[in-house]
Amino acid sequence: MALTKRIIPCLDLKDGRVVKGTHFLGLRDAGDPVELAARYNTQGADEVIFLDITASKEGRGTLIPVIERAADELFLPLTVGGGIRTIDDITQILRAGADKVSINTSAVNDPSLISRGAERFGTQCIVVAIDVRANPAMEEGKTPIALDNGREVWYEVVTMGGSHPTGIDAVGWAQEVEERGAGEILLTSMETDGTKAGFDLPITRTISENVGIPVIASGGVGTLEHFYEGFTLGKADACLAASVFHYGEFTIRQVKEYLAGRGIPVRL
Repeated sequence: MALTKRIIPCLDLKDGRVVKGTHFLGLRDAGDPVELAARYNTQGADEVIFLDITASKEGRGTLIPVIERAADELFLPLTVGGGIRTIDDITQILRAGADKVSINTSAVNDPSLISRGAERFGTQCIVVAIDVRANPAMEEGKTPIALDNGREVWYEVVTMGGSHPTGIDAVGWAQEVEERGAGEILLTSMETDGTKAGFDLPITRTISENVGIPVIASGGVGTLEHFYEGFTLGKADACLAASVFHYGEFTIRQVKEYLAGRGIPVRL
């Protein structure tokens, strides 16, 4: 039997509130995180991700009280990311009630955090978030990826909420995080984030084909068709969205019914 595909609402947090922007900029308030997460719980979300998007930039930890409140009220897996730099940070977040942690900037700065986290808490607890941006200047040793217009680019890993280019090839990094024990990859393309023009399919597909762990596609959903494309053309294991859920354009139930009608195995 085919594994069911997951639909995951993502709540970007700033100062304890849910926010949403475009290309990680121009943030607007979208509500209380626990209230929104409870709504998604009722609608049949497979899990929820909380990302404290300014924690790394501001050099502080994640909002523990929000996690505790959410864990008390929700009956679905909760992944938390943002500002996680040490094993102690991971311990605190899992103790507060999260099921998984998502690490991004700190994993790039100290890749051993992935292996140490996986060893201590199990691979299923460690999600590595990879934010990427297309780089048109091809370089030796980078993975060439053909865009729909036939142009070849490579995708660079960016950190600090998309503001810091690292020079790291995204495909090679995805393979390394798998080797180090990550249980899952949360892939966000800065090219499409917040645009509602659809997922960045070329990089999603390439990474999905080059690793053996689940890949969550993120960044760019605007229509029901985009979820379908994420699974079929992007070969993702899960699709993540934010604003289309926060502002009530679709319910999770609507998305799942649409996908089921098109032959995608989902949990209804």
